[in-house]
Amino acid sequence: MIVLFSLITLVFFNVGKFTGEQEFKNIKRTIKLIMKPGLYIVATPIGNLSDFSIRAQNTLNKVDIIVCENPSHSLKLLSKFGIKKKLYSLHDHNEDKIIEKIQVNLINKSIALISDAGSPLISDPGYKLVKFYIDKKLLVTSVPGPSAIISSLQISGMPIHSFKFFGFSPKTKNKIIKFIEDLEKEYQTSIFFTSSHKLILCLEIIAKKFNHRKISVCKELTKLNEKVFRGYAQDVIEEIMKDKKNILGEFVILVEGGQANTNNYEHIRSSIDKQINKLLKKYSLTDVVEIVHNLTNISKKTIYKRALEQKK
Repeated sequence: MIVLFSLITLVFFNVGKFTGEQEFKNIKRTIKLIMKPGLYIVATPIGNLSDFSIRAQNTLNKVDIIVCENPSHSLKLLSKFGIKKKLYSLHDHNEDKIIEKIQVNLINKSIALISDAGSPLISDPGYKLVKFYIDKKLLVTSVPGPSAIISSLQISGMPIHSFKFFGFSPKTKNKIIKFIEDLEKEYQTSIFFTSSHKLILCLEIIAKKFNHRKISVCKELTKLNEKVFRGYAQDVIEEIMKDKKNILGEFVILVEGGQANTNNYEHIRSSIDKQINKLLKKYSLTDVVEIVHNLTNISKKTIYKRALEQKK
């Protein structure tokens, strides 16, 4: 009797397996894995593989195709995480052709866009592709993650309420000089990328043109040999040159903003006045001047004058 009851129980609770219930569940799981047609902009690590998010990995596993800068480079990363997908190379010279190919044959596919490292589109190709999807009213979404710009700002010690990114430093010396001279007029924190063989040249030009402003040099962000050099350009050069290994790798340079000129101040005056007014309700006039100066690099004299007008 006991044996018979056990047999009946076994059959009853496993009947689904004999009627195709398990197969139906498997089909449902497969359906859930299918991505909606569209463009998925996916961030990848900038150095530390542990920064590769679960969501990013899942997205790359599920999409039909991955568009990347350099397939041989991306293949190394994807292989480490067991991601096997068809890769299309995208660069400045073939972006129109890739868009045409997608429009003709792949418009109903789910496509991921990645860069060699970090968040796509930041000094990388892909803008035209995104614009194409937007113009066609197709899905465009982002899977955020590592960014050398944000990471460098966070650890630089520079004001980060307002900043401007300038991409990569130019290739020739004369263009680098002009590039850095143009930074002198910026009142926000300026950020740009540079390579190891241009690093010292860039810093020497900064030291010569405006050594009165502090800088931050971030080396090999998120990697084991990550380093940050802070201070005035000439002091940073001397610190870096203490060890030849310091000039190896990839670098982000941040330059402190200068004093805002009259035109710049007029442009942001309304916003600054509102902040001054709020701060005056909590802090003394002296403290407000110091706080706003540290945040904006606007001269203390200008801030003091505006604050006095606010108090009237």
